Amino acid sequence: MLDTLSGSNYCSFVTATRREQAVQLRLAGLSRSRIAEALGLAPGGGEPLTTWPRDVPVPAWTKRPRAKDDIRETAVAMRKEGRSYREIREVVGVSKSTLSLWLRDVPSDRGATACAGLAVPLGRDSAGSSHPRQRRAARSVIQSEARAQIARLSESELFVAGVVAYWAEGAKNKPWRTGARVSFLNSDPAMILLFLQWLALIGVERDRLQFRLHIHESADVAAAEEFWAATVGVPAQIFDRTTLKRHNPVTVRKNVNECYRGCLCISVRRSTDLNLRIAGWFDGIAAGAGTLVGGSGVV
Repeated sequence: MLDTLSGSNYCSFVTATRREQAVQLRLAGLSRSRIAEALGLAPGGGEPLTTWPRDVPVPAWTKRPRAKDDIRETAVAMRKEGRSYREIREVVGVSKSTLSLWLRDVPSDRGATACAGLAVPLGRDSAGSSHPRQRRAARSVIQSEARAQIARLSESELFVAGVVAYWAEGAKNKPWRTGARVSFLNSDPAMILLFLQWLALIGVERDRLQFRLHIHESADVAAAEEFWAATVGVPAQIFDRTTLKRHNPVTVRKNVNECYRGCLCISVRRSTDLNLRIAGWFDGIAAGAGTLVGGSGVV
């Protein structure tokens, strides 16, 4: 038959035959380079192998998997466990924007402890497990055991605790501003109650106290006032006018959920001398602490 074909018809016949062979080889699962080698074509096959087997499905083994599929699955699994973006990035090593794209629809268990007031974790090993509920339970046990070590507070211990708390959080005299009265600001109800107990211990009458709420304007101000009034046991109507902080729409602060109740400020009328005494008390405590173990300053 080949002898009866003209030159142009012969070339067409050979081309058609090679096309059929290329299709069959592709269906058999060969790569382009293997097909080109089998048909005596240039390395890679060039244009013919781009057009001839065009309608033939690409063999599954030649498809390159997405390079980041495995680490994406790892990131998703970690997020479902309640891990933070920072913790996940330390493991998978991708950018924050990539992580945000991957995890935007992934539910996280982190919000469950937003208002729980648990102790700060001491590390993943001390928590005992990577499961969120077990970690929370382990942290709760650590906190409960530590609390049990404080069986009963003596008056002297409360006195020292109150002085130190005030020196950390209260208003103090400065070289450029003297005559400051006693004023204590905090967002922790337990700290506020400790301070009130300390004031009672040192003989400050309740009618000398003034209360003022400091809170961002975007919060539920009325609910916060009622919360603090109930905490300290006074009517909200006696509070001084609330100090509102301007809201920043692009804020990065975390205290923006329903647990946010601002800070309560407790001020004591006629207390400039008391403020000076607190400074002296703290100086005495600090000096005494330095002598507990031979002046090394380490207990």
